[in-house]
Amino acid sequence: MTRSTLHVGVIGTGMIGQDHIRRLTQVVSGAAVVAVTDANEVVAKEVAAGLANATVHATGRALIDDPAVQAVIVTSWGPTHEEYVLAAIAAGKPVFCEKPLATTQEACLRIIEAEAAHGSRLVQVGFMRRYDAAYRALKQIIDSGDIGAPLVYYSGHRNPEVPASYTKDMAIVDTAVHDFDVVRWLLGEELVGIRVLAAKPNSLGGDLRDPLLMIAETTSGVLVNVETSVNIRYGYDIRGEVVGESGTAALADRGPVQVRRAGRVGVSVPVDWRERFIAAFDTEFQEWIDTVSGGLALAGPSSWDGYAAQAVCDAGVQALNGGERVAIDLVEKPALYSS
Repeated sequence: MTRSTLHVGVIGTGMIGQDHIRRLTQVVSGAAVVAVTDANEVVAKEVAAGLANATVHATGRALIDDPAVQAVIVTSWGPTHEEYVLAAIAAGKPVFCEKPLATTQEACLRIIEAEAAHGSRLVQVGFMRRYDAAYRALKQIIDSGDIGAPLVYYSGHRNPEVPASYTKDMAIVDTAVHDFDVVRWLLGEELVGIRVLAAKPNSLGGDLRDPLLMIAETTSGVLVNVETSVNIRYGYDIRGEVVGESGTAALADRGPVQVRRAGRVGVSVPVDWRERFIAAFDTEFQEWIDTVSGGLALAGPSSWDGYAAQAVCDAGVQALNGGERVAIDLVEKPALYSS
């Protein structure tokens, strides 16, 4: 049986939108980009010119309403996400939304309420680390019980540098948000409290409070330590280690080869997030396409995951500004997301 091609519309044709369009048209199988839109119409038309028979829509709502669009990808500016995700749910169309799901907990809850009213999942959130081979191997070890019950999780998120537009809150809401989501997935627990400590400032970081150390706890009492260092210069380095009752497991260094020369040994370090997670993005979209095209139930990061991550971020920003531990209080989880 031949699977039909999934006709996708992309809202937002900036850097990440263009990268996903390249992925959909040149890397993964089973999808065609049939419509695009962007706040910058010139950019949208330039992108559409490189596609076969793609329609340029004036607005995201118009794209969602296009009968030719079977599924929607949202890669626009974060504050617009709620509107487009809600419109896709109302239209009954599957929607892949890059993080954040929405920029406030209240907006995330409106999406959850709409999806629950629809009766089945339509939304997937772009937390790509869950599709990374190394993280999936780490989760297999945790779930197997080979190292006993997890007690502590260490997460490191290091960038060589960040743009001038990067603000102090972004270390939490834009950077550490991925660490928060992946640890919830790895451990299968929610985070219930967080404290944020600012280290001695990196002189290369301008006015930023960098690095940061975030200390959170899970429902069962696992300690989670998240370090963000966003001006560390040497490369884009993602760290993860779980300490269990009878052993530890950690993400391996990323270099494919180990070089020994001049009295030193080392591996290469990725230069940015695209290099580090390119395979994860590919896997993420291939699995999403296969699921939607096959009429199967979505199993990737959900609206609930988007809401929970936003709640942790909000508490983290409050803790950064106030200096005290902040509790993370979630609403009751709807049955739709409990399976």
